[in-house]
Amino acid sequence: MSWLTLTRGLRRYPVRPPDSGMARRKSIWERIHLDPWLIGLLLLLMAVGLVVLYSASGQRIAIVYAQSIRFGVGLVGMVIIAQFSPRTFLRWAPVAYGVGVLMLLAVEFFGDMGMGAQRWLVIPGVVRFQPSELMKLAVPLMVAAYLNRCELPPKLRDILVCAGLIGLPVMLIATQPDLGTSLLVASAAINVVLLAGLSWRLIGLATVLTASALPLLWMNLHNYQRQRVLTFLNPDSDPLGAGWNIIQSTTAIGSGGLWGKGWLEGTQSQLEFLPERHTDFISAVLGEEFGLVGMLAVLTLYFMIVCRGLWLSGASQDTFGRLVAGSIILTFFIYVFVNVGMVSGILPVVGVPLPLISFGGTSSATLLAGFGVLMSIHAHRRLLSR
Repeated sequence: MSWLTLTRGLRRYPVRPPDSGMARRKSIWERIHLDPWLIGLLLLLMAVGLVVLYSASGQRIAIVYAQSIRFGVGLVGMVIIAQFSPRTFLRWAPVAYGVGVLMLLAVEFFGDMGMGAQRWLVIPGVVRFQPSELMKLAVPLMVAAYLNRCELPPKLRDILVCAGLIGLPVMLIATQPDLGTSLLVASAAINVVLLAGLSWRLIGLATVLTASALPLLWMNLHNYQRQRVLTFLNPDSDPLGAGWNIIQSTTAIGSGGLWGKGWLEGTQSQLEFLPERHTDFISAVLGEEFGLVGMLAVLTLYFMIVCRGLWLSGASQDTFGRLVAGSIILTFFIYVFVNVGMVSGILPVVGVPLPLISFGGTSSATLLAGFGVLMSIHAHRRLLSR
């Protein structure tokens, strides 16, 4: 049974008779196409993120101020995006995909270097951004737009076309190199294909082919990427080198205990033993200072956002809306799962930020834009009679 079949029965929206004269007046939230519950949860998460970021950044208020501005810009963008009809996203998906691929090609030739990778485009005096982050939204939109024209569940030919649409930007991102973002882009688009009702036979075939390609993938990884996998398997093999990050991260989380050491009192973070503590490893700061209780509270907040997003996506009444909305919220869940997993040592370190808590501009803007698309799809749903 596919996602499309399941969600058709989630909700029914009866239409009032046109002559009833008792039509319900729309609330302010309905008129501006926003969901108050989702907005409230996102604002609460961002507030928590700013509190944790202040400590993780070494109490640098400038970083908190910069992140607040980025959140503000992202929220404005989310509100604007929510006003557009899903038909607009459907129409412009190929354009967004094409522009995104061209920007990735531009990164190959004109990209700005940083931390040993060439991932950024710079518009002098205006902005410095990662085009790969934008593809987290553009690629699933493109795949959903293609499948919207196909008979579902998709046939092998359609799946091969989707594989090509996914593979091109993923390979361009992986060569920057940016394995973490390439995997997130791939997972966001693959979610669309899975939600379209992919048969178990094809899922099994894809799993076998992927497993068969692992040796080839291993041979094509960069040395530092191979080292990350080996370090994940045995971090104590190089405790002062490749294993330093994960050892310090798990030490920070473990030392937090049940209640934590207290805000601004974390030794691993405040004494700078923990690397990348305000970006990829901010979860470790959260665990050290607020303990297991604080971690569970934040994970509960994430869980509530995911549940609300699934409820909104389940109300979508057309193929494109269901596929895009479902993919957006599942990708958000993958963000959280991968970040917490890598920081706690159950997954290899791949450089995935904790959504709306880690410091970052393009990533936050892309996530909020995705929620804007999700609320647009829900607000513009068609009301169907029983």
